[in-house]
Amino acid sequence: MRRSLLALSLLVFGHVGAASAAMVAKPVQWTDQGVTYKSFLVYDDAVTAKRPGLLMVPNWFGVNDMAVAKAKEIAGKDYVILLTDMYGGGIRPTSEAEAGAAVKPLYADRKVMRERVSRAFEELKSQARQAPIDPARLAAIGFCFGGSAVLDLARSGANVAAVVSFHGILSTDDPKLASNIHAKVLALNGADDASVPAEQRAAFEAEMRGGKVDWASEDFGGAVHCFTEKEATAATGNCRYDAKVAHRAYAAMRSWLGEAF
Repeated sequence: MRRSLLALSLLVFGHVGAASAAMVAKPVQWTDQGVTYKSFLVYDDAVTAKRPGLLMVPNWFGVNDMAVAKAKEIAGKDYVILLTDMYGGGIRPTSEAEAGAAVKPLYADRKVMRERVSRAFEELKSQARQAPIDPARLAAIGFCFGGSAVLDLARSGANVAAVVSFHGILSTDDPKLASNIHAKVLALNGADDASVPAEQRAAFEAEMRGGKVDWASEDFGGAVHCFTEKEATAATGNCRYDAKVAHRAYAAMRSWLGEAF
């Protein structure tokens, strides 16, 4: 009897373990102006309940294995994430030089950045037809370059409940666009991030106030750029993972999204 109970327990817990590990990353692609964008829809397929949908724009390296793993970690059982390709054309940077070349035209013409991230947001909404997404609860999150992209999604006037920027560049080509923002905007940055100096943060705050946006920002002491990026393993420099700060930032994100939804 004892052996039978043990076998039954192993069977039951084995199934539970398998169900809890049912994270999927389904390829999603669209073509716009002759360019094909290859993204992934990431969620726990073992959960049938509809949940909030998040547009996620990764750092300047774009969609890669590390970005997929990060999307799975964030999604868990709580969100469905569209991990978004902002470059198209099969561009997958593997070095900082390639990543810099990929983002350069988007920072040079923010209208293009807004168009691409807005198209991706439309794709997230359309995925609600077949994925367990609650279309009434949609938000966007972004990391580094991705933070800039989701802020521009908000500036475009998209009907998105909230956006959260992690160690993102906060500058804009037109501060007056803040008057278009409907989203609740949260900016999370490292207090010692040389890529987001104090004057840039001050300009962003003035932009949010001018647009009468529901916004907040938090600067984490001792943190620099890339503080959520586990692959940023350098001991020094301005791009460094910080597990403690990442934990705090994700908690802030979840609280912000919970309120927005």
